[in-house]
Amino acid sequence: MAAAARKLHLRITTPESVKYDQETQMVIMRCITGDMGIMADHEATSAILDYGVLRIIDGEEERRMAVFGGLAQVGDNKVTILANDAQWPEDIDLAFVEAERERMERRSQESADDLTIQRDQILMRRTLVQIEVSTFPLISRTDREENEEVE
Repeated sequence: MAAAARKLHLRITTPESVKYDQETQMVIMRCITGDMGIMADHEATSAILDYGVLRIIDGEEERRMAVFGGLAQVGDNKVTILANDAQWPEDIDLAFVEAERERMERRSQESADDLTIQRDQILMRRTLVQIEVSTFPLISRTDREENEEVE
């Protein structure tokens, strides 16, 4: 029998609430310099978070969360994420997000104002992350392997 994998403590907070506060085996987060994976005994570090998908992997299960900027602090088998905003798949209204994406596409074609275009591009990134996360509520390793066999 294999030894149990070591864990780290992950705490994700936003200005509104604590989104996650549990032990897990691995965290993969989108930083402004690229994706960063964290496991137990990772060296101490800090990172600036970008808009992206945060993956929480624990044994056979994987959860995904949309994270929209913030800071991550890693050390002493703890990961503390202070996110500007974060959403679980079940918190995302996919119909609203799709409508927002379409609205941003139309506005970007109509607008010549650089500031409006930049703002709309940020909102578009947000909607694309929400759409991606909304399709992954909870994945077990067994589910993932079955889906790979079908493809």
